Amino acid sequence: MAPNIVSVERELNVAPEDFRLWVCLHEQTHRVQFAAAPWLRHHMLEQIDELSGHLLGNVDSLMERASAAARSLKDRSATGNTPGRGAILDLLQDPEEKAAISHLTAVMSLLEGHANVVMDAVDASIVPSVKTIRQRFNDRGKDRGVIEKFIRSLLGLDAKMRQYSDGARFVRAVVDVAGMDGFNKVWESVDHLPTEPEIHDAKLWLDRMGL
Repeated sequence: MAPNIVSVERELNVAPEDFRLWVCLHEQTHRVQFAAAPWLRHHMLEQIDELSGHLLGNVDSLMERASAAARSLKDRSATGNTPGRGAILDLLQDPEEKAAISHLTAVMSLLEGHANVVMDAVDASIVPSVKTIRQRFNDRGKDRGVIEKFIRSLLGLDAKMRQYSDGARFVRAVVDVAGMDGFNKVWESVDHLPTEPEIHDAKLWLDRMGL
């Protein structure tokens, strides 16, 4: 069992067998996603490779941009303003880099959100303490201190957590209108993947898909 899973399991003080099954269901959903869309793995690797090329091409200014991002996050934290989607985006000044990370953010939000919806559909007959796990998992982090919140923002960890909630809202909104058959159009081609604005407004994607 991965040490980070055991660490969270102990932090939440939940039944180990239930929590590990719950996590396995999430990961199995990812396997189903990539099986339903065999092209998706290659597409994501291609996008990541393209983004890496842009970043490495701008490596001379990377440390300068990283310092600026850290200062910006510190200033916003000091004034009580909520940081943006994460420090990584603050490093990306080139329009092509921003477009690449926006696309990857949307795809990851879709994948993580869909897996979260599947996990939420699990009832006590499969994972007996699922309600307790979900409640404690959602409550996790509310009492983090200022320093920890700053570090999480700098590393983009809070942006990662928002992918779960943003993506889950998108999935539920689409399924409510178009059913699961309508939602499953996302696995048909690259062109059917939601954009970042569509993740935040499912109607845009539904309209584009003619649903």
